[in-house]
Amino acid sequence: MAPRIAILGAGIFVKTQYIPRLAEISDLVSLKFIWSRSEESAKSAAEVARKHFADVECVWGDNGLEQIIKEDSILGVAVVLAGQAQVDTSLKLLKAGKQVIQEKPAAANISEIENALSRYNSICPDPPGQPIWAVAENYRFEPAFVECKKLIAEIGDMMSVQVIVEGSMNSSNPYFSSSWRRNFTGGFILDMGVHFIAGLRMITGCEVVSVSAITSHIDKTLPPPDNISSNFQLENGCSGVFVMVVSSRSPKACDILASCWHEGNTTS
Repeated sequence: MAPRIAILGAGIFVKTQYIPRLAEISDLVSLKFIWSRSEESAKSAAEVARKHFADVECVWGDNGLEQIIKEDSILGVAVVLAGQAQVDTSLKLLKAGKQVIQEKPAAANISEIENALSRYNSICPDPPGQPIWAVAENYRFEPAFVECKKLIAEIGDMMSVQVIVEGSMNSSNPYFSSSWRRNFTGGFILDMGVHFIAGLRMITGCEVVSVSAITSHIDKTLPPPDNISSNFQLENGCSGVFVMVVSSRSPKACDILASCWHEGNTTS
């Protein structure tokens, strides 16, 4: 029998991404539960899911969450909730022995994620026995980023890197009115920016060790900040620039320019 999983959350992303993608691997996993805070939203998402998973159940509220936590047949849970609620919910599930994939952002700030990691490690100090806690970041698997990583490695030693992002977050975007993003520290800069930082880390193969940034709030229809200009340094000593505009009149997803040194020549 295919492993049984549950989804916590019933919003746009669950309906348009999680359920269709799980349907593509329905021979490998079985969606048993969909949970939401409200009965209405749980039933709405379950109705979409039943086109692919006829036996899916919808549960809601504190009792529904407790039911999933105590259900021994549930191997893993996808946590697709408002950013403010994800960490605590994930830790409850991990403590119950569930494998967890949690949507980004992983946390609102450094202190929150450090505290969360400490709590996670205290659940089961022995790594082989720890339930998996993964953050769902799809840019690491985008073909363009995978190919870019290969090309940069072939060119030579990286000297500097620039990442320029011009987004298109406006009233035509389904996430524009998302209440949790508007009340989340960092707003759309954090919610959208984590994708491109993940892509940067993946392409360069390095972690960011220091950052200096200036933010501003230009478009008053968006939560602050909506612009960021930053300088950063990677663990290999390479310096870089990261610039992001949440809503641009001439949007382009992402430009990455890397300068590399190879046998006396500089290549970008």
